[in-house]
Amino acid sequence: MHRLLLVLLLVMAPMAIAQTEEPEATETTAEEVTEPAVEETALVEETVEEPEAAEGAETPEAEEVERSQSASMDLKDLFIAGGSFMWPLLIALLIGIAVAVERFFVFSKAKLNVNKFLEQLGGYIRKGDLKGAESLCDRTRGPVSAILRAGLLRRDKGLADVEKAIESAGSIEMAHLERGLVVLASVSSIAPMLGFLGTVSGMIRAFGEIAAAKNVDASLVAGGIQEALITTATGLIIAIPIQMANNYYIARIGNFVTDMEEASMFLVDQLADLEHLKQL
Repeated sequence: MHRLLLVLLLVMAPMAIAQTEEPEATETTAEEVTEPAVEETALVEETVEEPEAAEGAETPEAEEVERSQSASMDLKDLFIAGGSFMWPLLIALLIGIAVAVERFFVFSKAKLNVNKFLEQLGGYIRKGDLKGAESLCDRTRGPVSAILRAGLLRRDKGLADVEKAIESAGSIEMAHLERGLVVLASVSSIAPMLGFLGTVSGMIRAFGEIAAAKNVDASLVAGGIQEALITTATGLIIAIPIQMANNYYIARIGNFVTDMEEASMFLVDQLADLEHLKQL
């Protein structure tokens, strides 16, 4: 019996040892299988995160590029973005500049040192050299000399006719001085209106795009709003300097009127004194 038990123990012992070693082997193999799977999952997550990080890194750069492009718009780009109303605004600007420059040259030529001119004219009249006074007026440019020449030409018909001739010549000279100022006033008033009309057109286009789009995006209305703002700013930029030029020329005309009134009174007084001396 003892021998049978020993034999059975010897037979069963290797089987028991084999059974105990197989779970350990399976556990090790399971651990070895799970470890590569975990490593592969980590690699996949890293590769997925890297493009997302790259996209996140590229987004600010793209925004900076777009911002730099929008901020670096030149006059040509602004003109195109302003829409069709930029053309009448450009025409108004060119007309205003042309008239303002032409009036500048006219007023520059009409500028005169009135006191010095009247002193020379009085010297001729006191000496009785009325032909010399006429010649002085012919050689001198400007409205002052023009009205005095008209008065001297009527000196033989009395002081009343001299005053009428001066008044008529003054009206003509005023018309020459004021020529073109209506155009400047029109440009300064029409340019902002054209700008506001462009503003309305841009807002209509912006709301039309909103109504037509299913998904409202800021880029849809940006073009219309940009057009509205550009035309408004352009109209004001044109109107402000043109209005300033118009006001300056009106002030210059006021100075010319004062000089003409002073010169006409001086001529009438000098002729009256000359007639009084002749009567003596």
